[in-house]
Amino acid sequence: MTKFESSIETYRQQSRGESLSGRSWENLRFVVLDTESTGLDARKDKLISIGAVAIIRQEIELADSFEIMMPIAYNTSSVMVHGITREASAESGIPEDQALAEFLSYLRDGIIVGHHIGHDVEMLGNACEKHFGFRLFNETVDTLDLTLRLQAAGLLGNTNALVGYSLDDLCRHFHVVPHDRHTASGDAFITAQIFIRLLHKAWAAGMHTLAELTQRWEY
Repeated sequence: MTKFESSIETYRQQSRGESLSGRSWENLRFVVLDTESTGLDARKDKLISIGAVAIIRQEIELADSFEIMMPIAYNTSSVMVHGITREASAESGIPEDQALAEFLSYLRDGIIVGHHIGHDVEMLGNACEKHFGFRLFNETVDTLDLTLRLQAAGLLGNTNALVGYSLDDLCRHFHVVPHDRHTASGDAFITAQIFIRLLHKAWAAGMHTLAELTQRWEY
């Protein structure tokens, strides 16, 4: 078995283990991630970059981070957002299947966290299904859902300051400096800072199990 194949099989085995939903999340490993892509259509657009950083015990683990880029065939209008050109991706990127294998080796059974994380998970899932025949198995937490639930419960303090729910709005509310905004690694680190603030409030409110964090907000 090659190292490439071993990484994929290890992920499959780790991710199909015992469900973590009923456990306390205090010592679980969260992987806060963001992706940049050629567009917003997960069915046809391609991944360009993945950035991620881990959180354990409500602390960001900078040594436990991940960043990778994949080459793209041509520039799209999304270049105006993330700034990654075809030339830059060709110089620094690696093939998508190899990049995904490295990401899965990093991700393992971590709990995926992100803002509007459903889009990122769909992009990653589609790519994994294309190359490996399976989608991601990990539990997910959407910081948007968690924000809405905490606000509805009156747990965000001065809710008048929260006038919107974009990542930029949450940065302003929680006084997070949006450094490297619209890069995968930058947005992952920004989201991680926001998520820690949400975790503090969730724990104080008695939301101690992973199932309580992953619960979806009913729109």
